Amino acid sequence: MYLHAHSARCSGCRACQVACSLHLFGENNPKKSALAIVPHFPAPGTFEVRTCTQCGICADACPVEAIHQNAAGAYYIQADECTACLACQSACPEGVIFTHPDHDALFKCDACADCVAVCGMDVLRLG
Repeated sequence: MYLHAHSARCSGCRACQVACSLHLFGENNPKKSALAIVPHFPAPGTFEVRTCTQCGICADACPVEAIHQNAAGAYYIQADECTACLACQSACPEGVIFTHPDHDALFKCDACADCVAVCGMDVLRLG
């Protein structure tokens, strides 16, 4: 199960990123979100939404096996096991494994779907 994004509908409001950062860190900080909103301006004037496809390539790349799969099939990074070597980030085909100066471990989407609930443009769905 993973997030699907219909980027053509995205207005760039970043409500999804706020919901994600609240879920992951209890903070209203889009820079601590596990999905990416990439603006393409001035042309073509759109936003690209990048989400984790839960492919597992990151787990295969992790040399310390700090990436696990939950009961729903979503991969997550166990922060206390992560050495922040960046191997998973380099391996991620979607470019959606993140770092932040406030945290020692990397982080990614765990398919919680909090972002889906707040998206007013119907960009995201869990499937």
